[in-house]
Amino acid sequence: IIADVIFGHSMNAAVRNAFRGVRAFSTAPTEKIAMVGSGNFGSALTRILGANALRHPVFDDEVKMYVYEEMIDGKPLTQIINETNENVKYLKNAKFTPNVKAVPDISDAVAGATMVCFCLPHQFLKPLMPKIKESVAPGAKVLSAIKGIDFDDKGIVLISDLLRSGLNADCSVLMGANVANEMASDAFCETTIGYVDATNGELFRLAFDAPSFKVGTVQDTVGVELCGALKNIVAIGAGFCDGLGYGGNTKAAIIRIGLKEMVKFCKTFYDGIEDDTFLESCGVADLITTCFGGRNRKCAEAYAKYGKSKSLEEIEAELLGGQKLQGTLTAKEVNHILKMKGIEHEFPFFTTVYKISYEDTPLSAITETPY
Repeated sequence: IIADVIFGHSMNAAVRNAFRGVRAFSTAPTEKIAMVGSGNFGSALTRILGANALRHPVFDDEVKMYVYEEMIDGKPLTQIINETNENVKYLKNAKFTPNVKAVPDISDAVAGATMVCFCLPHQFLKPLMPKIKESVAPGAKVLSAIKGIDFDDKGIVLISDLLRSGLNADCSVLMGANVANEMASDAFCETTIGYVDATNGELFRLAFDAPSFKVGTVQDTVGVELCGALKNIVAIGAGFCDGLGYGGNTKAAIIRIGLKEMVKFCKTFYDGIEDDTFLESCGVADLITTCFGGRNRKCAEAYAKYGKSKSLEEIEAELLGGQKLQGTLTAKEVNHILKMKGIEHEFPFFTTVYKISYEDTPLSAITETPY
């Protein structure tokens, strides 16, 4: 009964029974949660983790959040967060529960953690991995909320695969229609967790599920992760449309074309991706909200309004207050893979977004390219 109350009735019987055994003894060790990343979305997720750690006995009360140290008005950001329970730079006016502790040292932040969540620009991940591996608890499981992909000389490298290989850990993935500033006000939304190991998937579901943040789970980490990365390319195209003054009909067409290429890209490079994954929050819902809100659309709109006279780097610095633009970087990485495989022509929308962003292709190509 205790396991049903804690984990909900959606858990399969085997997982429920396993946790019944654990919770039958008050001396059972608790799960210790850490978050690596403290930007806009990372802070929004940590608010939920902090509250749920206090709600559920299976979790240790303290949640540590790794913060890249910055000085704000002469004071360290970690000190401000710990004194005010608020990330005043990246998520203003949204309070953490007092059990959330901001930590500037990565080894300290993840020391002894059994559940480690990642939410930071993926280009900053690799340098942190050795210290994380040294410091986490043996057998720790991880979750990636990082929206991006990497590549090597063979092609795509998923962030979850980097984490699995670098930390020798099972990795789940969280993606969804989750604009952080709306999450900060506890407005209702949904998200998707993709898992490999059902027990770990349910633990992460429990850690994140809340009345205003409903978590669905699917056994498809690859589909969930690729949706979260690729939709940012589509959002760049949608932002170009907004900046050019196009209406809803045009934007809807761009979203449909982009979704079609998302599905094709997933099916081209991976087997076993479930069609239903595209109908989860990580798929069509995240695509819609990102194309109407969020940093990628916002910056692409400005880039188009300025007629490409300002660089993407300048716009990022002006509009994002230290956050990073994801969609253009993902467009560059995807284009590298398409060129490597000789199939740019099979993805005209992704290719056009890349060429507008990085080459001399005019903005008008977003609607003039034959799709």
